[in-house]
Amino acid sequence: MADSPPVIKSKRPLYLEGPQSRSFELAFAWKVFRQILTGNRAFYFMGPCITVFGSARFTEDHPYYSIARQFGRRISEMKFTVMTGGGPGIMEAANRGAFESGGKSAGCNIRLPMEQFPNRYMHQWVTFDYFFIRKLKYSYAFIALPGGFGTMDELFNTLTLIQTRSITQYPVVLFGKSYYEPLVEMINKMVAEGTIDSVDLALLLITDDVDEAMKHIQTYISGNYEIMKRRKRLWWLFEKKFPETKVE
Repeated sequence: MADSPPVIKSKRPLYLEGPQSRSFELAFAWKVFRQILTGNRAFYFMGPCITVFGSARFTEDHPYYSIARQFGRRISEMKFTVMTGGGPGIMEAANRGAFESGGKSAGCNIRLPMEQFPNRYMHQWVTFDYFFIRKLKYSYAFIALPGGFGTMDELFNTLTLIQTRSITQYPVVLFGKSYYEPLVEMINKMVAEGTIDSVDLALLLITDDVDEAMKHIQTYISGNYEIMKRRKRLWWLFEKKFPETKVE
């Protein structure tokens, strides 16, 4: 491990420790509620979005960084907001693609002892303390480029929601066939063993083609969703418009 200290102090462990004091549990519940409310207020007017996840460790010269940037630009061309985890690597690249092409760019950042810091290509972002708070809500599709545990967490959480019909007609793209091949083999084994149904994977696309990925998403979105009326801001709730894009 590196000798340099973490960016921020590690959080107090909260899981698998049993009940805490009543006052602690109440304070924790209030903190979680407050962060959920903050996220809802921040992103309420951003419009429909497509979420892009992937490794925070890929630098600007990595091929997948360039691809994520393409996705960001293509998503903004569809008039969707690009939503990411708000950090560096793939997340930064997708935000950057939208930001530099005049689209909307947002992020749900997370406080971590290492790696994570907000990238500079977002119009709006919120930093959360806990992963479970920042799960998908405003997204209409999910694109997963190669990534680690965090990407797998988001991916399988989404697939579970699809399997349990908590969300329907929600397209999921795994980009990077060679990277995801072992995972796809494992998923196919689950189907063969009967632990999941093949129908659960109907909306899952594995590809190396950006055009194919965007067509897959566009097909399901256009066939299953309709444009809602623009929401009206209420001044007495101090609601602010989602920041406009400024392209120099």
